Amino acid sequence: MTTLLEVDDLTVDFDRDGERSAAVRGVSFAVGAGERVGIVGESGSGKSVTAQAVMRLLPQTAGVGGQVRFDGHDVLTFDAKRLARWRGADIAMVFQDPMSSLNPLLRIGTQLAEGLRHHRGLGKAAAREESARLLRTVGIGDAERRLKEYPHAFSGGMRQRVCIAIAAACTPRLIVADEPTTALDVTVQAQVLDLLDELTDSHGTATILISHDLGVVSSFCDRILIMYAGRVVESGPTDEIVARPTHPYTRALLDSIPRLRGDLPRRLPTIPGAPPFGGVPAGQCSFAGRCPRAQDLCRTVDPQLRPTGPGVSAACHFPLGDGDA
Repeated sequence: MTTLLEVDDLTVDFDRDGERSAAVRGVSFAVGAGERVGIVGESGSGKSVTAQAVMRLLPQTAGVGGQVRFDGHDVLTFDAKRLARWRGADIAMVFQDPMSSLNPLLRIGTQLAEGLRHHRGLGKAAAREESARLLRTVGIGDAERRLKEYPHAFSGGMRQRVCIAIAAACTPRLIVADEPTTALDVTVQAQVLDLLDELTDSHGTATILISHDLGVVSSFCDRILIMYAGRVVESGPTDEIVARPTHPYTRALLDSIPRLRGDLPRRLPTIPGAPPFGGVPAGQCSFAGRCPRAQDLCRTVDPQLRPTGPGVSAACHFPLGDGDA
């Protein structure tokens, strides 16, 4: 598989009360052409900041280090003109909240046509015709009429379909979907994921799916990265991660997913405590304060990613074995 995106030792920090606070700490991963990679973690784990750093969407006040290479080219060195060509044509993003990512003052047709005219060079009439086709592709009927409407006239699920149509309009090689189903009910979630599945399959597009829901990601992705406190704590093939998690945090995320079969517990298991917002003390495992397996070593030495199973790596001094999972 040809490597499309390479992220190497990515770091991101922001100013916090006059001090620099790390949001992403040494994240490395790769995405192959046509591959589907999921990034999972609680709010504040750094998954969305990682995606925004890859897309070069962070504010100028953010400190970004490491390397981001797309098709061998260093994205962090792109000037504004090259970034404008790259976004939309080669890489596109579907944001979590379609109401804030769509411009409420512009008609849907205008927003769909923008990328078609800029990247594909279509004239006004051709762009409008293609925009209508895209709306039909994502399951929105009476497309010609709906192109004249504003975002407020669409439901949340329909707005997200429009955002997916905009992202797919120029058949990019990689789509980054940042929590695309969070604000939707379960039925619409499934429809949006099916739509994303169809569009990426038909064009061989690679996808990064970001979510706090391991169940959603495991049904869509080939490979999963588990993030906690700004770093990757486990990564590997989806089947291995779900069936045999080796990091206690991954196990805890899986345990918190509701199950419809077997004996149901009175209450869903929860992870005690809260993520370490605002930074992690140096020289310790970031999950130590919430981990039932933590020992003195965990509070004095920060574990590094190492192989723990077939294609799986985890940052844990005492990884789970078959008898623990």
